[in-house]
Amino acid sequence: MLKILFPYRFELYLASQLLVLFGSLIIPNSLYENYAVPLLMMLNLIFGLVLVSQNSYIKHVLFGLVILTFLLILFQFVDTKSVLNNIKLGAYFMFYSIVTFEIIRQVWNAQIVSKNVILGLVSGYISLGLLAFFLCLTIEIIYPGSFYGITDFEGVTNKSEPLMYYAYITLMTIGYGDILPQTVIAQKASIFIGLVGQFYLVVLTAIVVGKYINQSHSIHNH
Repeated sequence: MLKILFPYRFELYLASQLLVLFGSLIIPNSLYENYAVPLLMMLNLIFGLVLVSQNSYIKHVLFGLVILTFLLILFQFVDTKSVLNNIKLGAYFMFYSIVTFEIIRQVWNAQIVSKNVILGLVSGYISLGLLAFFLCLTIEIIYPGSFYGITDFEGVTNKSEPLMYYAYITLMTIGYGDILPQTVIAQKASIFIGLVGQFYLVVLTAIVVGKYINQSHSIHNH
């Protein structure tokens, strides 16, 4: 099954990422937070597993993380202990760190700039945003009150949605100022997120564009 899906790995992974990010636009918020998000995240994890399916060692590591996350999500429906949520958060962070690195590696090593490379470039950027979100959420859990303004969002019952919004706004260096980092570690994390977003756009995108230009010249000359 993984071999069949591998040629479509970036399309599937990107589609599931977009569902995680924008599912709340079409699903009522209470249903989205309690039921849709865990299911969509599991779907995203499965497609992330497809992304690394050609690397046997990484595939087995991520498969273990997927199973662990699945079990934690099942337990979460009957037991909402914070320790289980923290373990799940750690599993998510490890999983997306590995997948993001693998996406960047595949895009970096691509000899031909195809549709998959472009989709991989986009998926990698969105994955960085998810990593930034998990980083901010971890900081807020360890140091409550690190981010001012996350409780002011209308209709939001937890801190995840505002922090995901903040993570992507910071990654894109937009910075509306409606959520502010209050502690030193939150401020350092915000700087780090902004720098990583800029390095990704400047370095990796420039490499892909350069490969595409060389590829176009080569085709033209032949």
